Amino acid sequence: MRLDTSIAALLLLAAGAAAAQAPALPTIGPGTTTDTFFGTVVADPYRRLEDVKDKEVAAWMKAHSEHAHRTLAALPQRAALLASIKKYDDAASARVVEVTRVRGGRLFYKKRGVADNQFKLYTRDAQGREALLVDPATFARKAGGKPHAINWYAPSPDGRRVAYGVSDSGSESATLYVVDVASRRAVGSPLPRADFGGATWTEDASRLYFVQLQALAAGASPLEKYRNSRVVWVTPGTRALPRAVLGPGTPGVQIAPEEIPFLGLSADGRYAFAFIINGVQREQRVYAADQGALLAGKPQWKLLFDRDSQIVGSAYAQGTLYAVTYQGAPRYKLIAGAVEGFDPAKAVTVIAPGDSVLTGIAAAADALYIEQRDGNVKRLAKLAHARDGRVQANATPTPIALPVDGAFVLTGDEGANGAADARLPGLLIDLQGWTRARQIYSVAADGGVRNTGLQPAGPYDSPEHLVATELQCKSHDGAMVPMSVIHKKGLLLDGKQPTLLYGYASYGITEEPFFSTGRMAWIDAGGVFAVANPRGTSVYGQDWYKAGFQTSKANTWKDFIACAETLIAQKYTEPSKLGILGGSAGGILVGRAMTERPELFAAVISAVGSLDMVRAEVTPNGIPNIPEFGTRANEAGFRALLEMSTLHQIKDGVNYPAVLLTHGVNDPRVEVWESTKAAARLMAASTSGRPVLLRLDYDAGHGVGSTKAQQQAERADLYAFLLWQLGRGGK
Repeated sequence: MRLDTSIAALLLLAAGAAAAQAPALPTIGPGTTTDTFFGTVVADPYRRLEDVKDKEVAAWMKAHSEHAHRTLAALPQRAALLASIKKYDDAASARVVEVTRVRGGRLFYKKRGVADNQFKLYTRDAQGREALLVDPATFARKAGGKPHAINWYAPSPDGRRVAYGVSDSGSESATLYVVDVASRRAVGSPLPRADFGGATWTEDASRLYFVQLQALAAGASPLEKYRNSRVVWVTPGTRALPRAVLGPGTPGVQIAPEEIPFLGLSADGRYAFAFIINGVQREQRVYAADQGALLAGKPQWKLLFDRDSQIVGSAYAQGTLYAVTYQGAPRYKLIAGAVEGFDPAKAVTVIAPGDSVLTGIAAAADALYIEQRDGNVKRLAKLAHARDGRVQANATPTPIALPVDGAFVLTGDEGANGAADARLPGLLIDLQGWTRARQIYSVAADGGVRNTGLQPAGPYDSPEHLVATELQCKSHDGAMVPMSVIHKKGLLLDGKQPTLLYGYASYGITEEPFFSTGRMAWIDAGGVFAVANPRGTSVYGQDWYKAGFQTSKANTWKDFIACAETLIAQKYTEPSKLGILGGSAGGILVGRAMTERPELFAAVISAVGSLDMVRAEVTPNGIPNIPEFGTRANEAGFRALLEMSTLHQIKDGVNYPAVLLTHGVNDPRVEVWESTKAAARLMAASTSGRPVLLRLDYDAGHGVGSTKAQQQAERADLYAFLLWQLGRGGK
């Protein structure tokens, strides 16, 4: 229903009453801590909040979190929103994700039924008989009720065994287990520090390779957590300890302590591939060795390409290595050559640069499948494998018609189970759109596409009353920024609609069409939902991404501001009705939009947000993120980090919008103190009288592994907060 004046008044009265009844909240006085970088003194008055184990800090966090939960729970719209979210979430009998095929027609997948609070691991045989393999609730019961989740899983090629990682309370600190599919019994002992997974089986399932973090000695610096990781192997069911095969010091392989190695084994038994990943950097360094030599413990690794080749993805098929590169191709091109003697400079250009953005490839038994993006819509095509093994230059892929104009992702890179498998023809894809719910489709070798029925349909999967409008927004320097607006048909453009603008704009991640049950609840409550693709995404390719990267990061929030101004200019909303939302690295986007243009927004939500970019580098996950955001170790990097750091751009005496900061206390990616420090600074600096709420979850982390109940409660709180603030009718 639409938010009218009477409802807005009730919201204000209820929130005021909740605040009046709340006990006095503790305060943390600003300190005098400063740092100096390249002659610039940087104040950090709330450095003390980084010590979350300090009793006074812990008490401050708990009191403010409880206050936020009480305030949000008291909002009249909150109960109705939660009921609406549950209605849409539970409309389908189950949610099925991460489907994997193996030989013989067996499937593996994670499924969460209506009555389930967490995803469970299932298998289904070729006759359609389903069996439960792993229920995280069994781990939770043994741990006194702490929520547990399956972070990742990897079946053996024959489907007889499955390796999987389980962690608790959103920590992502996974322990590896192996289950026998036939007996449903555990195989061998649990193996710790398997956070990254990267599990790969040999063809006969006699060995399991995975990435294991180093064991830290007592008193070791937390910054060592992700350093010196290694690929190890075990024979499941034996007592032999894991043996390292790839890591710092491996002969013939360049691996720095902060880099992370992954291992892939080709299905034809010919090659082993070593992928050396520098944190979040997209460009890869890749080596190859004879697979038999690896199994014998005598691999001779040869470099295939380094990061200067600007290759961001690869796939192997029938002796040929295919690679996606942006070298001389801002929207990417596909090159290929024989693994033996592979040289990117001499490789054949299989797909030349074009207007579409080449976003991914995956090798199946019958063909190489190609993922491209036209604007904000994904297209699928295929190149059949040549019988003589020769690579065709400037090939024309065969397009595959899909039933929905929307988005999907190919996840079949060598060594990883997923959409495509080099042992099997065709592939599986998840396909969805702004107004079409996700379904799982199979693509046959002849190009036929059918709905597998694995994802049960729900009554709200194709809402005919919703539309998506695509807009172009002129930014500060003339760049045209794409934005999608999802709303009811016949929306009255009177500038009075409560509107939520969402964005991310980091790592080259593009916001492609996706369906959201939570968004349905927001729109039912009278809201408009907008999604922006500023620079920092790769909606238009590599140049668009790098134009919102490190020293050019300011373009991301300036583009976002331009999107907000377009929503106002086109009469969707007005500043008093406009809220913005960003999560994780999206905290940079919304935080800096707020600090640069506080008068433009009525409400700001930062979820597990990156808000202190100057100090992020001193956290365990800060070092892996240096390739994306830069380092304070050099002057250009420091000045860019200071500019993108919301905490350091908050000024005293400014009328800031209402702010809600949510965070899981066990977050391994963005430290919870990035939110607590920003909250304390805003509470002290803002003169608007609008609330600054700090909503913490002590059984959650970055969102990975959160239960359905946790997710639904947080969505209800977010939307209730927005309706409360966007219904005020003025600043």
